[in-house]
Amino acid sequence: MTEDSQRNFRSVYYEKVGFRGVEEKKSLEILLKDDRLDIEKLCTFSQRFPLPSMYRALVWKVLLGILPPHHESHAQVMMYRKGQYSDVLHALKVVRFVNDATPQVEVYLRMYQLESGKLPRSPSFPLKPEDEVFLAIAKAMEEMVEDSVDCYWITRGFVNQLNNKYRDSLPQLPKAFEQYLNLEDSRLLSHLKMCSAVSRLPYDLWFKRCFAGCLPESSLQRVWDKVVSGSCKILVFVAVEILLTFKLKVMALNNSEKITKFLENIPQDSSDAIVSKAIDLWHKHCGTPVHSA
Repeated sequence: MTEDSQRNFRSVYYEKVGFRGVEEKKSLEILLKDDRLDIEKLCTFSQRFPLPSMYRALVWKVLLGILPPHHESHAQVMMYRKGQYSDVLHALKVVRFVNDATPQVEVYLRMYQLESGKLPRSPSFPLKPEDEVFLAIAKAMEEMVEDSVDCYWITRGFVNQLNNKYRDSLPQLPKAFEQYLNLEDSRLLSHLKMCSAVSRLPYDLWFKRCFAGCLPESSLQRVWDKVVSGSCKILVFVAVEILLTFKLKVMALNNSEKITKFLENIPQDSSDAIVSKAIDLWHKHCGTPVHSA
């Protein structure tokens, strides 16, 4: 038996006896032992498999450029990151934009605004749409990442990736959603069109916020593994799978307002299955892209 066939046999066996992911975890640990982490291989792994929770923050920090590929630099770089975090936080307290009672996600927002030169003149100024997006992502990230310094830097890196790497791709996702939904269930798409719902679907929640506030964090982090490692198109297939999962409910609703309201507040107990099926659907239509949007 060849090495590959042995590995495949073990993977199938582990999955059958309830140890799905054992082989994948071992593969990731081997990758993380390299003196210089291979970014491309980490991206490929994250695209193919869910990251084990114990390694997720580390891999995300490396892929988002918060940590360099070289292991020996990690401790020193994180020391600098912590120092920068403390300096920015102190500056915000001096100008009285935050205090000890300020919610943590709002602190992250003000830090991000200050660092990007977008801090408003007064904390009482109304939030902009992009601020609301940042808060939603930060709130979800807070449930995934325990350490506040890590949480800020990962949120910052994630939002910067959306604003820079995916800037041109994100506006195209609603059109791609319509295309793939038509391939999977043209009758369902026809119903949405008949109800004039296609243009009123919660695209901001799905694509700008990357489902933050829509899916529970335990499911969401599996989607964000793909976003962080190179594909925002996974978001399209999560949206498609939500429609397919709740087809009967959506088909029973006959106006766009009711459909949108339901889709903004989908039942949470189906989320793990939705994400698993969405990832399968994504692989079916797109293969395993590494650095594509």
